[in-house]
Amino acid sequence: MATKNLLLPYVMFLTLLHLVLGHEAVNSGQYPLVVSTWPFLDAVRAGWRAVDSGLSAVDAVVEGCSACEELRCDGTVGPGGSPDENGETTIDALVMDGVTMEVGAVAAMRYVKDGIRAARLVMEHTKHTLLVGEQASAFAISMGLPGPTNLSSSESIAKWSKWKENSCQPNFWKNVVPANGCGPYHPRDSLDLIEGTCSKDMETVEPRSSLVGLHSHDTIAMAAIDKMGHIAVGTSTNGATFKIPGRVGDGPITGSSAYADDEIGACGATGDGDIMMRFLPCYQVVESMRLGMEPKLAAKDAISRIARKFPDFVGAVFAINKNGVHAGACHGWTFQYSVRSPEMNDVEVFTVLP
Repeated sequence: MATKNLLLPYVMFLTLLHLVLGHEAVNSGQYPLVVSTWPFLDAVRAGWRAVDSGLSAVDAVVEGCSACEELRCDGTVGPGGSPDENGETTIDALVMDGVTMEVGAVAAMRYVKDGIRAARLVMEHTKHTLLVGEQASAFAISMGLPGPTNLSSSESIAKWSKWKENSCQPNFWKNVVPANGCGPYHPRDSLDLIEGTCSKDMETVEPRSSLVGLHSHDTIAMAAIDKMGHIAVGTSTNGATFKIPGRVGDGPITGSSAYADDEIGACGATGDGDIMMRFLPCYQVVESMRLGMEPKLAAKDAISRIARKFPDFVGAVFAINKNGVHAGACHGWTFQYSVRSPEMNDVEVFTVLP
């Protein structure tokens, strides 16, 4: 009886600790498990069907991201969205196997809508990691994917036309002339030199947050743990709206948009890829968990490293460890991520405040 009384305060402490921390990190307690950025419910359901039927974690993220491409999630994934300055839609995608650490990715891929399946073909049928541009398209078509296909839609062309009518504002150029119009653009200092002037008139600089938003610049990043406990991640995006043609964001960059290691866990990211890829936040998250950090702290730490250097950046990550504990962190916006585990009847959405 004395021993039981001594244990009672400890039990009460653990109960209170769970109540305090329960909103920050959630233990699914078992796998399989599928986690995705944003409330892309049907994409997570597709990934869950694959992994719950006994398929691999790689199969699950490919099926989930492919479903998002077909559904054109938020207009930021798959064909028909995010036109570049020329009005064209291109695709970035990545898949990573946390068992073998193999990666396949495509970037600025034209004319082929199946980004995640093309990325898997790179991983499984080449000794490379990343293929880009029209050569990536030619590879994907030669390996049996449909194409060439016009990836634009009436909606994306209408969005582009309206942007052109607004003098191509906002855009991703800086230190150029014309500052407030459509191109062609020239370096401001070079023009001053040619004209023999020393003009230093400052143009109005748009904050990055005006260029990056939920429906203009987004990625599906998905992680899965299969019934064997193996982990994989996948991403797909059509990139930043009105990007300079040829731009590649963080979507196909290993360690930035996603990272997986069977021994530790996984991470997925979304947001301002031009900034985030400079910090490899998902690699940082997984390595922090390797050193003993819990998913919530690892996610917060990765985001805070970016925010210290770029206070106006917008982005988020989710983290899961190999035991299925998941959490998220964000900066500049409210972030939501979706989860499906055996104890759930359907996909559940978790909200993370900045």
